[in-house]
Amino acid sequence: MADRELPDVDVPALTALLDGKYADIRQLTRKNLAEYAGVLDDAIEMPREEFRERVLELVKLMAETGATGLGFPTEYGGGGDIGASVAAFETLGFGDLSILVKVGVQFGLFGGAILQLGSKHHHDAYLTDLVRADLMGCFAMTETGHGSNVQALGTVAAYDNEAKEFVITTPDDLSRKDYIGNAAAHASMAVVFAQLEINGGSEGVHAFVVPIRDEKGKPLDGVRIEDDGPKIGLNGVDNGRIWFDGVRVPRTNLLNRYADVTEDGRYVSDIENKDRRFFTMLGTLIQGRVCVGGAGITASKVALAVAIKYANQRRQFGSPETGEEELLLDYGMHQRRLLPLLAKTYALHFTQEQLLAELHNVLSTTDAPDRQRRALESLAAGTKALGTWHGSRTIQECREACGGAGYLMSNRLGALRADTDVFTTFEGDNHILLQLVAKGLLTDYSSSFGDLDQLGMVRFVAGLAVETVLERTSAHKLLERIKDVLPGGKDDSWDQEAGLLDPEYQLAMFRWREEHILSGVARRLKRGMDQGMDAVDVFSRVQDHVIAAGRAHVERLVLETFVDKLGPMVDSDNKVALAMLCDLFALSTIEADRGWFMEHGRLSSARSKAISREVSGLCRRLRPIAEDLVDGFGIPPEMLKAEMLHGPDVRSA
Repeated sequence: MADRELPDVDVPALTALLDGKYADIRQLTRKNLAEYAGVLDDAIEMPREEFRERVLELVKLMAETGATGLGFPTEYGGGGDIGASVAAFETLGFGDLSILVKVGVQFGLFGGAILQLGSKHHHDAYLTDLVRADLMGCFAMTETGHGSNVQALGTVAAYDNEAKEFVITTPDDLSRKDYIGNAAAHASMAVVFAQLEINGGSEGVHAFVVPIRDEKGKPLDGVRIEDDGPKIGLNGVDNGRIWFDGVRVPRTNLLNRYADVTEDGRYVSDIENKDRRFFTMLGTLIQGRVCVGGAGITASKVALAVAIKYANQRRQFGSPETGEEELLLDYGMHQRRLLPLLAKTYALHFTQEQLLAELHNVLSTTDAPDRQRRALESLAAGTKALGTWHGSRTIQECREACGGAGYLMSNRLGALRADTDVFTTFEGDNHILLQLVAKGLLTDYSSSFGDLDQLGMVRFVAGLAVETVLERTSAHKLLERIKDVLPGGKDDSWDQEAGLLDPEYQLAMFRWREEHILSGVARRLKRGMDQGMDAVDVFSRVQDHVIAAGRAHVERLVLETFVDKLGPMVDSDNKVALAMLCDLFALSTIEADRGWFMEHGRLSSARSKAISREVSGLCRRLRPIAEDLVDGFGIPPEMLKAEMLHGPDVRSA
């Protein structure tokens, strides 16, 4: 590609584009962060117990501004806008992440469970106080013995027909509620997920409102609470363990939007199938997963801003003839380390923006079709997985790119690395989430989707669904569809003649990979079942293939969203800059998976080398505007309190 004229980035316009529909909310959150910037120093200097109280204080102050309650109905003091709530939460990721997580626990998990799983009775009883942060709560789902497999939780809520109460019991230590944010010190109430038992029979996992502390902060009778102890990060969040020993709560404390128990002990629900009922209940809590993915992407922005600004100041080595040392960002390897990550951050930002719009539409509609809800769950799972993995990788690369300076806590990267590490397993282990994505693809979000466990999914795909999957993804049909949109027509030279910077070529490569991998999964599942193998064993052997299918699908969606975002934009320097980032994301992704493309005949050796040259060329062209591009994120200067950016001369000694 011939060098394009260097675009002159309009940073305020870029920030406005990225802020999108919720620009005002994001600006309010930035203002709050700037006012509380001292918390970044507090996180380093304060003892753990003192810092926890500082974080609680700031969460309560934010609640007073209304910024944390935006997703709740207006009649309870909220803003009545779920999308605005998520946008505010994402923007909190520019600041201290203990505050972000505590906000997420209080208003997203605890408050979200009461809002989405409860009825008006529960809303009237709790929402106003929790929106004001006068009632602090926790979300007691995870147990020591069960995390991702929520259906197998051990805590029991048995209905006492005479007393009209539920009796909450922890039968063993594996069933203790574990790693529960807000539990160790601050929560007075918990939403507890437990197996509902009536007359000795189980109706599956349901949620209950359970008081756990009195007004003085002392655990109530039958409730035992312990601190989880020191963690890798997030030291401002009081994670704890909870045991219940015959704790009694009124019948009305069951969050009964989808199921209820009558006074005489009859179980009633409009959703007859137990598995579908369970997945419907969990599906309403999707907002937490969306928020965590967005937070991972936001943290990436902070790390890149620190690393790129530092690389635009720090000098090392250079020409022995002139004695002038070179800026780190002028080195090709440094560009290759940071700028593809910058491109992917932009790509994921636009995907998160699309996800946010779909979340708002679905959760604001009482009768959204099941298929639409399942597709949203899949997109949320995949975006969270890629966004949080990207966050961990980006922060680590930025830390290394800043050398020893990046290892100092005063330069933000250490805290970012420690605090985001849990995001890859928080709100669902990323590998499990990509399995969920692939499951939706294999079953085409069928009406049976919510009824299928791992065993059922294998049998479904190997039986009824496999022929449909293979027909849709058959190799010759894939190739014909791809050839139709590429220069070069129907001959076998299509991948040699298409322009590397043609978005249709890039999309075709991503689509080919996704559908080829998916068809391979279907074939392997069918082959294993045809050979009489146990379904669980079949799935275990194909699991890596399943996860690859999920990842390929989400990466294709990310690229499509980026391309679609560029389409309607008015021609401008900003559009040129974003197009270069889109190209860099697409080609660096193909380059990273070149082995697969070459193995499957979709990338020649010469073409592979050309892609690598193009990636390096795009990095060189983006280098002069790299700092403008991170400034476009709109990170408050107070949140870039990296000593190395504001200290003495950063030339090498």
